[in-house]
Amino acid sequence: MTKKTIIESAKNFALTSPSNFISEEDAIHPNFIGMQIFDAPIFAFGTASDEIYESYKSPEAIGEHFLPPVCWLPSAKTVISYFIPYTEKIRASNRSNTPWPSDGWLHGRMEGQVFVKELSQYIEKLLLDAGYQTVVPMLDSRFKIGSPATKFTSNWSERHIAFACGLGTFGLSGGIITQKGMAGRLGSILTNLELLADARPYTETYEYCTMCGLCIPNCPSNAISFEKGKKHEPCSMFLDKVLEKHSPRYGCGKCQVNVPCESEIPAV
Repeated sequence: MTKKTIIESAKNFALTSPSNFISEEDAIHPNFIGMQIFDAPIFAFGTASDEIYESYKSPEAIGEHFLPPVCWLPSAKTVISYFIPYTEKIRASNRSNTPWPSDGWLHGRMEGQVFVKELSQYIEKLLLDAGYQTVVPMLDSRFKIGSPATKFTSNWSERHIAFACGLGTFGLSGGIITQKGMAGRLGSILTNLELLADARPYTETYEYCTMCGLCIPNCPSNAISFEKGKKHEPCSMFLDKVLEKHSPRYGCGKCQVNVPCESEIPAV
């Protein structure tokens, strides 16, 4: 099993899976029927023993509740992180100058998350069928997000994993800026298959962010600032309002569109 096999198999799955297209049953409006949610995923591979994971236990990063790769899979050798960028149609639908997320973006957030799960399960099966032990933390029963003490963090952070593997750096709005930008979804998988780790092509936490500040006025909850980055509480409160208005769908993504990092690493 090679990196190329994993990447090419995942790309083929993404571009052909019915779950990556809005069905007639799920479509909010008829014009969304058949709409593709994601473009092909991009990948980065890290080592499970990377010292950066211990640093994530600090309060400044995630906290003591973060579980490093070997806690999920003691035999883990490789951490696979991937980013699936939203299609131009999904992104364009959310660029409108309104405080509410577009119907297209709501599809991307809800039906898109179903696809993220299915892609993870597909790669997991690919590795298991080849004889390798594998764990998908976000689908594991031990995965926990939110508590009185850790309200806006989880014991496995897809963003921090992406940073560790070399997939991208953080942006002012809290998302990860990859070669395909920020507008999309992240996932990760652990396996005892040993693959050569990719080099992190950066050293700074916000290296790909130009600090242009365009995400600040885009945010309908005023949750982003130069001084404090993204504050989770007002963002969460706004998402609750979206859920109330558009139940069972929710989302926002206004900080991920109409910005230089929407679909690429912005030029410095």
